[in-house]
Amino acid sequence: MSILKKPDLSDPNLRLKLAKGMGHNYYGEPAWPNDLLYVFPVVILGTFALTVGLAVLDPAIVGEPADPFATPLEILPEWYLYPVFQILRILPNKLLGIACMGAIPLGLMLVPFIESVNKFQNPFRRPLAMASFLFGTAFAIWLGIGAIMPIDKSLTLGLF
Repeated sequence: MSILKKPDLSDPNLRLKLAKGMGHNYYGEPAWPNDLLYVFPVVILGTFALTVGLAVLDPAIVGEPADPFATPLEILPEWYLYPVFQILRILPNKLLGIACMGAIPLGLMLVPFIESVNKFQNPFRRPLAMASFLFGTAFAIWLGIGAIMPIDKSLTLGLF
C-alpha cells in the first residue's frame, strides 16, 4: 500500500499558484509559449528530416510492371492476415469462408458481454472469458501457422 500526501488547500502559497493557473501540470509551465513555440516545431522538423533522410538513403525500388494475367502460384498476404487467408483456403465454399471471416468481428463484439457476466477482475476467476480467449488465440495461431504450409499439410501442421 502506498501513502499519498494530499495537498493542503489552506496553504496560501498553494492557493496563489492555483489562482494563477499554475497547478494544471506537474512542472507548472504553461503550454504557451514554451511548448507551442519551441518544442512542437522541433518535433515536427525532426520528423520531417527523418522522413526525408530515410527517403534519400533508402529509396523505394520500382519493380517490373504488374501482369494481371499471370498470378503467382504461392501468394501470401501479410502475416497478420494469415488466419483469415487460411479460412478461405480450407473451406470449399467461398461464401461460407466469407461468412466465417465476418463472424470474427461479431465474436469480438460479444466479448464485453461475456466479460460482464462475472464481476471479478482476476482472469482466473472468469473461466468463460479466459477459456474463450485462450481457445481463440490458439485457433488463430494454428490457422496462421497452417497458412504458410502447403494445403495438404496445413490442417495437421505437417505433424500427422
